[in-house]
Amino acid sequence: MAAAGPAHLSSGKINLGVLRDHYRRELIECIDKCTGTKALVWDDALTGPFGLVAEYSLLKDHEVEKMFPLGPKTLQASNVQNIIFLTRPKLKLMELIAQNLLNEDHKGPQRTEFHLIFVPRKSLLCEKKLKEMGVFGTFTSVEEFSLELIPFDNDLLSMEIDTTFRECYLENDFTTMFYVAQSIMTLQALYGIIPYIYGKGDCAKHVVEMMRRMKGELGGREPQITPQIDNLLILDRNVDLLTPLLTQLTYEGLIDETFGLNNTSVKLPAEKFIPKNQKPDEPLEPKKFILNSSDELYADLRDKNFNAVGSIVSKKAKAITLEFDERHQAKTVGEMKQFVTKLPHLQKARESLTTQTSIAELVKEATNSDGFMETLRCQQDFTNGLETDKIHPYIEECIAKKDSITKILRLICIQSYCNDGLKPKILEYYKREIIQAYGFEHMITLMNLEKTGLLKIHGIRTYAIIRKSLKLIVDDVNEQVPNDISYVYSGYAPLSIRLAQYLARPGWRSITEVLNLLPGPKVEEIQQIPVALRKRRNSITSSHSSTGEQRVTLVFFLGGVTYAEIAALRFLAQQDEGHTEYIIASTKIVTGDTLLLDFLPLTPITPP
Repeated sequence: MAAAGPAHLSSGKINLGVLRDHYRRELIECIDKCTGTKALVWDDALTGPFGLVAEYSLLKDHEVEKMFPLGPKTLQASNVQNIIFLTRPKLKLMELIAQNLLNEDHKGPQRTEFHLIFVPRKSLLCEKKLKEMGVFGTFTSVEEFSLELIPFDNDLLSMEIDTTFRECYLENDFTTMFYVAQSIMTLQALYGIIPYIYGKGDCAKHVVEMMRRMKGELGGREPQITPQIDNLLILDRNVDLLTPLLTQLTYEGLIDETFGLNNTSVKLPAEKFIPKNQKPDEPLEPKKFILNSSDELYADLRDKNFNAVGSIVSKKAKAITLEFDERHQAKTVGEMKQFVTKLPHLQKARESLTTQTSIAELVKEATNSDGFMETLRCQQDFTNGLETDKIHPYIEECIAKKDSITKILRLICIQSYCNDGLKPKILEYYKREIIQAYGFEHMITLMNLEKTGLLKIHGIRTYAIIRKSLKLIVDDVNEQVPNDISYVYSGYAPLSIRLAQYLARPGWRSITEVLNLLPGPKVEEIQQIPVALRKRRNSITSSHSSTGEQRVTLVFFLGGVTYAEIAALRFLAQQDEGHTEYIIASTKIVTGDTLLLDFLPLTPITPP
């Protein structure tokens, strides 16, 4: 179980530590219902999120003696009084739990009680499955723990639900939207009612309608708190399918693209982090690093374009060396004492510098490869409207070399988006080549991509209009000292973040025609605030308040957000003219690969 998130979650204007404390209390309340010693059996996908909410020491204080990952034969002989299963409501996980209970041969001195906690909601289907397998009656209690939005950092929340995009746009299942609506209601209970709600897309409309119903059920019993969040912007991933498909070019985005960030941690080759003269005899296990703003250098690097990282690291190295050299100039006892006081901070900074330098070198190895640069060139051609209406030779070459299927699908989907769909002949050619090279099971993959609109037949031209109207392509981008959000993709401004930027100033009325070209309805809702609780402010589109105070906008991405988009929002918040502070929430943090993996068959189909 990972250590809980950064201690300084309160450094923003909105203290996300309040949310974390809320979940900790709920979790402990749930666990304390079982009296006596406990062992927790975790659904593996929950260990990372729970680690950001409650550290192991806290659980130990509440008689948790052991923790095991859920597997086919998890349960071991144990003398604890309670075994608690914590699981997502997934049928395949119910089968694992049932196997454990059916194989259980407990011969301890005392009777063990079994408990089940669903996260975030109970499921009648799962309970039915456990009854069918004859184990439901084994549980002394069945509870639910509403872990919804997990604080990743002082401005970032994620629900860590992997399959939202697939469920909503392929299976027409909007269950996750209920969880989203519930999570926003939880935020309003802790931080006050959000006065202005804006949204774009079908899922955004579902969420707002569910919130309306939930508010009605409260019957005016909302907590009487002065609103701390001024505006809520809900964006469907479907409104901007292009951005996550493109290769992110920020430091954090590239770490995620190359190695995969999971619950703010990444696993990297351990041999890259040991001195060259200490080469191990045997292969080492990958080394895990927690990457968040508790590391000052990482906080400074993460949102920068990767081309700017080298100079920042170099300056930091010189600054640390100079500070260490101060010890030679210390002549008095007072000066020596002052240096010794600074020493722990300096040693921590030097350790961080060594780690980030090694990570940057690993990323550089990946970005220097011919394949990476050629892929980037191909993507940039497409976003600029070049070579979009014919079979692209680089895609043909990648298929011939049997490159990663997700790499090829990303490129074809980008071409489809930037050409407003592909000509039937071109689409059929790509399909045929993929099926011949990668197997006929990918007929399902291609059908799935067509159903969700990631691939489509050429239709009405809208991309060129959207690109020009929202200034999505910026030619003179400055990667070192950026003056526009387009630096995160070296010349392409994420459409999603442009929408947030226009909403803040001058308002969406200025881009009504473009909004109508994007999929799904536009949502605008005003939630009434009791007079006594109102801030002396007007809506988001009015002039900046005379007090100079920033407005706080929560941007909620339904179906996933990339680290590059997060970086672009943070950039907007830092601008002198930017009068908005952004809190970012998402159902999941994604890359183009993780988004598309959801549409691949789970197991290859073997011919009869």
